[in-house]
Amino acid sequence: MNSVTKPTCLSSPKLQQLSKSTLHTITLTTTSYYKPPTSNVSITNRTVLNYTKTKPYQQDPSSYVASVPQLIIPCGSKNKINTMIVNTNYIALTLFTGLLGFLFLSFLGRPRHRRDLSCIAGDSYQTCNDPTRGDHPTDNGFGADVIIVGAGVAGAALAHTLAKDGRRVHVIERDLSEPDRIVGELLQPGGYLKLIELGLEDCVEDIDAQRVIGYALFKDGRNIRISYPLENYHSDVSGRSFHNGRFIQRMRNKAAELPNVYMEQGSVSSLLEENGTIKGVQYKTKTGEEAKAYAPLTIVCDGCFSNLRRSLCKPKVDVPSCFVGLILENCNLPHPNHGHVILADPSPILFYPISSTEIRCLVDVPGRKLPPLANGQMAKYLKTVVAPQIPPELHDAFIAAIDKGNIRTMPNRSMPAAPYPTPGALLMGDAFNMRHPLTGGGMTVALSDIVVLRNLLKPLKDMNDADSLCKHLESFYTLRKPVASTINTLAGALYKVFCASTDQARKEMREACFDYLSLGGVCSTGPIALLSGLKPQPLSLVLHFFAVAVYGVGRLLLPFPTPQRLCAGVRLILSASGIIFPIIKAEGARQMFFPATLPAYYRSPPVDGISN
Repeated sequence: MNSVTKPTCLSSPKLQQLSKSTLHTITLTTTSYYKPPTSNVSITNRTVLNYTKTKPYQQDPSSYVASVPQLIIPCGSKNKINTMIVNTNYIALTLFTGLLGFLFLSFLGRPRHRRDLSCIAGDSYQTCNDPTRGDHPTDNGFGADVIIVGAGVAGAALAHTLAKDGRRVHVIERDLSEPDRIVGELLQPGGYLKLIELGLEDCVEDIDAQRVIGYALFKDGRNIRISYPLENYHSDVSGRSFHNGRFIQRMRNKAAELPNVYMEQGSVSSLLEENGTIKGVQYKTKTGEEAKAYAPLTIVCDGCFSNLRRSLCKPKVDVPSCFVGLILENCNLPHPNHGHVILADPSPILFYPISSTEIRCLVDVPGRKLPPLANGQMAKYLKTVVAPQIPPELHDAFIAAIDKGNIRTMPNRSMPAAPYPTPGALLMGDAFNMRHPLTGGGMTVALSDIVVLRNLLKPLKDMNDADSLCKHLESFYTLRKPVASTINTLAGALYKVFCASTDQARKEMREACFDYLSLGGVCSTGPIALLSGLKPQPLSLVLHFFAVAVYGVGRLLLPFPTPQRLCAGVRLILSASGIIFPIIKAEGARQMFFPATLPAYYRSPPVDGISN
């Protein structure tokens, strides 16, 4: 344990200047703590003496500084704080005596042995993974503070973040080999800023990631280019596109480099519950052995196919469409360093670079039923229905990719966040909340959630009181809402607007959206700032969405309003309302627009577990 330095005290002349009849407040501000097994007294590595003069009942009674002018030294039991009021003439003697007491108690509570957590295994990313050691987490000797189920984008980033804050993290991932997915390949600029905030920006280096600086939209032979509003940011800030597996492996490696991360391959079968509190997980190791791991907090990040979410949330999963994925080679995009969205019939087609030589193509097919791959129906569909709508610059490469035969499919899932607050457990990532991947906002939401959770957990030194921790973490669901719900709502609304429809009002809305973005200025920078995650403001989203609808109504009424045109305008407004309001309702209107009206928004950490 680190030695304790003597506090800097007020000099004797300054003490004499204080009125003998006046009581003043002296606070001890500490920066780190050690908690002995049998004591509730905190020892500081660094102590700073602050002098403040207060007025009666001006401060929050939950703080350690009293409302009335007095010297308060926290001590005693867990549930009660005893106070000692002293005259200023005896302050120096009191501080000196208290310091000696702290030193004595810290010596009594000092642990005799510390386990070495610095060993890291190579290919399996396991730390301290020798089963013969006493600190193996399966026998609960590792003493993990947090168990993370899943090591995808959310799980790996969260493990690194919490471990950097000093938490002991046990990560259990079903498959530690490099993933091969057709989504999770585009990180918006807002997500890249969160990556920088978490200290993970180097994870997009050395994987041939490509800069993305905006979008190009194509419709009926016309196209427009919209750039991200990056003028006020560092030149390195932009979107990034890459192979999903390479990005995840970089984050796993970075997390596993930390000595207090134990990452192993295993399949979690269930959560361990005791009296309504999650105590840990039961899982099968890589060798097939049944094992259990325990921690005060279990965070489930096992992706969109999670088998653990049912006990922690209301899983209302919708599958509006499926993606058919191809990789195009030996071709160039019409607009370099831009994502390309083709407003095709029946639904959008996406193109974006994932390396210096490869372009990802995602063809959206509405509904759950796809043309079968085995009998060639899928290839026929792509060549006859999709290929004629592809820009000429990409047509030949698109046909070549179909003939190559490496066609991948994946259902597009959407699931609003509807958690059951559960002591000892938390959901994150796609296991918790999903939106249509059209806008590429999933990783931005996940990284933003990690920043919120890190800030909530950072002041806590003790997470063993599951009920208090659960109550404290309820604010997580409120604090994440403005960012997450904006990106979720935009993804759902844009998908419905961009899809072709036989309804005349929906057709007008689609045309109005393309023309509105073509106007430039705030009409394009506002929506692209929302999509990029740079300014995820719910009110701005609603204003721009209905501005598109009003713009569409104006187009219908010109040059002369007629009853038929007025009726068409009303139908367009009703159609726009029918798109966005159900999404807002599912996200939670109050949490989305008025989070400050919820009590959880102001919830402070539990007093017994807080660090100053």
